[in-house]
Amino acid sequence: MMKIERIQTGVRMEKRLVKVLKGTAEYLDMSLGDLLEGIVLHAIEGKSPIFSVETRAKIDALKAVYGCDLDATMSHKLSE
Repeated sequence: MMKIERIQTGVRMEKRLVKVLKGTAEYLDMSLGDLLEGIVLHAIEGKSPIFSVETRAKIDALKAVYGCDLDATMSHKLSE
């Protein structure tokens, strides 16, 4: 394990997306911060985070439950 220092951050995100992320983190028995760190570390290396078939199915189910119809094509097209 690598020793690191974590800080609190005030990040604003789309409400339904946060619910899906929290549900995914809970399903994977990890913190939301750990899940986001993993996703970001993959993204900045140009890699896709690899979720198992079971986890992808859970993410799809959570998206349906929370009415989250967002996808990557919408990433720079959202407004409040």
